[in-house]
Amino acid sequence: QVQLVESGGGPVPAGESLRLSCVASGIAYISYGAGWFRQGPENGREFLALIHGKGVSTLYGASTKGRFAISRDNTKDTIYLQMNDLDPEYRAIYYCPLTPGATGTRDPKLYRYWGRGTQVSVSE
Repeated sequence: QVQLVESGGGPVPAGESLRLSCVASGIAYISYGAGWFRQGPENGREFLALIHGKGVSTLYGASTKGRFAISRDNTKDTIYLQMNDLDPEYRAIYYCPLTPGATGTRDPKLYRYWGRGTQVSVSE
């Protein structure tokens, strides 16, 4: 059974940083592209970043504004999202789904496995 567990979210003041983690189990992890998405209370799932199965390439959405960095440690089956200089617009639930095919995609509909997410709240 495939399981993804996101962690590392929480309440932070504006300007601070967070490092989100996502541990995968029950899957041939390296064969899957991984992404990070966020979903606010009134929005759909928004693409933030993706990383190739082997970690050889990355792609970022415009809303990350150069403040985020995605990485993965395939020895630990873990994906990370380093988020710096946060502001209140980043308040959302953050997800790290996996998609078949190592390349990854911006389209959330093409991701097969999703975790429950981790909540990020940023205060003024």
